Amino acid sequence: MLCVVYKSPRKEGTYLYVERRDDFSPVPAALLTTFGKPQLVTVINLAKREHLALVDIHKLRTALSEQGFYLQLPPPPENLLAQHKASIQTEKG
Repeated sequence: MLCVVYKSPRKEGTYLYVERRDDFSPVPAALLTTFGKPQLVTVINLAKREHLALVDIHKLRTALSEQGFYLQLPPPPENLLAQHKASIQTEKG
């Protein structure tokens, strides 16, 4: 199974995976509008992969077969204030 990866020019760290190059027909129009004009990153042969760096490959395969695309969002930013408060509580307790 091949998949094609595109990055968003508007949303840093956001990637769109589709089954065929330049075929965005399964992707909702509203999502494409928000995503911006997809910029090709790479083509991946999922049959030869057991894992990917930032994507659960099983979720990716399932999404591609069920809905025809997969949207990868960037991880949420670190909440340094919450981490600091938690470390203070640990030191006190």
